[in-house]
Amino acid sequence: MTDGNKPIKKFRAAGVLSVAVWENTGTSKRTGEPVKFHTISTDRRYKNKDGEWKSTGTLRINDIPKMVLLLQKAYEYFVLKDTNNGNGNSETIPVNEEEIVV
Repeated sequence: MTDGNKPIKKFRAAGVLSVAVWENTGTSKRTGEPVKFHTISTDRRYKNKDGEWKSTGTLRINDIPKMVLLLQKAYEYFVLKDTNNGNGNSETIPVNEEEIVV
């Protein structure tokens, strides 16, 4: 993950759901050369019985359509980014958050 484990892009909905896009580096098993690849993480924030904010990967039924939309936005981000730079390898860009109104 790049830049001190910060995502390169975040999408949020309803204030509590988010999808983060991460850029990772590794070594190709085939060639042994360094490679970049991307992963996605999902998160839902909630308050516990003591009023403290916590995170979980578990969704409620009503969260599913919102999370699907966030995942679609993350996918579109990759498609558009690859179209813009042509090679699928991204340059490091500042973290950018997008609030999705659903």
